[in-house]
Amino acid sequence: MLFIQTFYKNVNMKIMTEIAILSGKGGTGKTSLSAAFATIRNNCIVADCDVDGADLNLILQPENYRIEKFITGHKAIIDYNTCTNCGLCINYCRFDAISLQNGQVSISEISCEGCKLCSRICPSNCIQLIPSDKSCWYVGNYRNGRMIHARLSPGEENSGKLVNVVRENARKTALETGWETIIIDGPPGTGCVAISSVTGANKAIIVTEPTNSGFHDMKRILELTSNFQVKSCVVINKFDLNESISNKIESWCIEKNIPVIGKIAFDDQIVVAMINCQSIIEWRPESATSKEIILIYNKIFNG
Repeated sequence: MLFIQTFYKNVNMKIMTEIAILSGKGGTGKTSLSAAFATIRNNCIVADCDVDGADLNLILQPENYRIEKFITGHKAIIDYNTCTNCGLCINYCRFDAISLQNGQVSISEISCEGCKLCSRICPSNCIQLIPSDKSCWYVGNYRNGRMIHARLSPGEENSGKLVNVVRENARKTALETGWETIIIDGPPGTGCVAISSVTGANKAIIVTEPTNSGFHDMKRILELTSNFQVKSCVVINKFDLNESISNKIESWCIEKNIPVIGKIAFDDQIVVAMINCQSIIEWRPESATSKEIILIYNKIFNG
């Protein structure tokens, strides 16, 4: 009910715009560009959807005012005080998660899929399913707006669902504040987390690098955004490290009618800025890199 009231309170706000920043592979500079945009724009909602390796929060340093656990699934445990070692659960488990170890039934936490079948067929009712709740999502204030991010605990599942939680709460936060812009720092690659990050976005910025692998993976992520009918453009980061491949990328994009909205030269100060928990825009506002990123920003938000 509160969410509905908040929605109608903000119906006169500008149309919400969600910009997804993606890459076909890791290490292209996607998060650096996301941080730069997040520190150029005021009253901005930032959603870090790289839940398997969230690190944008290290730059933006949000002060979290909400922390929620995320249940990724369930794991089976045995009460050995009542277990008779009948072995029925071993026969029924289709994930080979249950075995006999030293004459005692044992469940592998890694192999267990939490399907609950073993607990249902156990004649002694000695198997229980406990929730996997080590993962969390957060809402916090950062210097230019608000940030929603999450951290999937190592070995846990349902990363795509966790991305949905991040995006849903980013939208709710936008409605609560009346701010119309959401910047999505998506994960690398084309898996389910990338799909969850880009679905329903207004625009996608694909950050690539001048390597053969970068070129190949850029094509894959552009195919993904095309399938979901998300208007996409390309930024070539560190273009001057291999201008031959940069030119190939640019020519291919022109042939496919995909805008290349910026080419950023290699700049070691980006790393120095990150070490100091700042974006390059904050660290070196007058640098050639910052000026190029501002031009890219204007093409996206003011073009």
